[in-house]
Amino acid sequence: MNWFYRIYDWVLGLFDRSPATSPEPEYVWRPAAAEPAPVAIPEGAYPRFMASAGDQTALPDAFAAIRAKLRQAYTPAQPVTDRKMFSGRSRVLGSVIQAIEDQRLHTVIYGERGLGKTSTLHVLAQTARDARYLVLYHTCSASSNFDDVFRAVCAGIPLMFHADHGPTSQQTERGDNFASILGTEPVTTRVVGELFGKVVGTRILVILDEFDRAENEEYRRNIAELIKSLSDRAARVQLLIGGVAANLSELIANVPSIQRNIFALQLPKMPPSEIRDLVKNGESISGLTFDDDAVETITAKSLGFPFLATLLSQRSALTAIDSGRVEVTAQDVEEAVGEVIEEFRGRVSRRSVSRIEACAAEGALPALGALAGAAQTVGGWFSPFDLAPIHGDPATLSKAKANLDNLLANSGLLETRGEGADRTYHFAEESVPPYLWLVAGHAHADASFAHRIAGAEA
Repeated sequence: MNWFYRIYDWVLGLFDRSPATSPEPEYVWRPAAAEPAPVAIPEGAYPRFMASAGDQTALPDAFAAIRAKLRQAYTPAQPVTDRKMFSGRSRVLGSVIQAIEDQRLHTVIYGERGLGKTSTLHVLAQTARDARYLVLYHTCSASSNFDDVFRAVCAGIPLMFHADHGPTSQQTERGDNFASILGTEPVTTRVVGELFGKVVGTRILVILDEFDRAENEEYRRNIAELIKSLSDRAARVQLLIGGVAANLSELIANVPSIQRNIFALQLPKMPPSEIRDLVKNGESISGLTFDDDAVETITAKSLGFPFLATLLSQRSALTAIDSGRVEVTAQDVEEAVGEVIEEFRGRVSRRSVSRIEACAAEGALPALGALAGAAQTVGGWFSPFDLAPIHGDPATLSKAKANLDNLLANSGLLETRGEGADRTYHFAEESVPPYLWLVAGHAHADASFAHRIAGAEA
């Protein structure tokens, strides 16, 4: 009957006068707008790398060779690993070498950040290798533990230096190392002490850098016990540790008897003569020249910190090159200081930046700068007696001393301990003193910069 319904629907359609409707389209299509013609960008308009990954000059530049040398001359973001690039610290290196070689002591080098501990350790490692020491360098991390660290150290000691295995033994010829004879159980100080007590035919220097980063209390205690064990066995293995003062105190607290087995050296700030040598050393490598005012400005602003001296030398040299000059002036250094301030500002909390701006608006910036200089000079905690002419003019120093407690109460930047003549102060945030020191000094040299800092809060 399908044919019947088809005819029926056709006949009804003949008499249906309702307007025909069509379904709404799901999409409405419109022609795309004409694309604008591409804008021609001239060659060289975008910043480009100046050298290839193979350190080959990529662009024709009259200063390309100087730029390439400058990258080697000043390396503020990396430690110095080549003695040719290392400046100063002769007395420090001599003292550590004597402690290791003549006194057979384990050594702890400690000091605040920016003093060049890692660079000093690298140069000591190179010097020890020149004397045919086997040097194992390990950088500690927050997760460092004794088993992982000393398995890695043992893996770097060929089995030929083990008293029970000669150079011609089967294991030695196979290329085995000390880690090959460790069991699967976690390595303990007793195991490592006994193993290192069998070292013959060489001397081994194990360098543990960034020891202050290690958060594992058991690891730090094990290091103290290992120092004691190695000393008691007269082992031909010595530890060289880079850290902070608290690490030394903790080592001795864990094993008080190791005091006679440790040579502790607080890395001092560089005297002005060594800072000048640092600048001049880079000058000879890069082919640039720093005029006397530039050198003195860098020396004054770095406060004995090789990191700051290297950073300012590099940035001021780049400023001179960008201006088409090979001579670096004091003005280039001041411009570099402005760049470094912006960089350091990003490391300071917004809360502290806001408080510094408020103090600047009240005219307290020079006094705070002097206090920041004193904090850096003595390494953190300071007293009014630590304020020196290098930190400001007599009026500024007088104001800083007179208003110290007022600044403590109102600035929110300082903390204190002790009472009376024993009272000392320090900045609550570690990144504030270097930033504040440079800000205050730059504001003094550049009135427009001082106005911008003071008006920033408004």
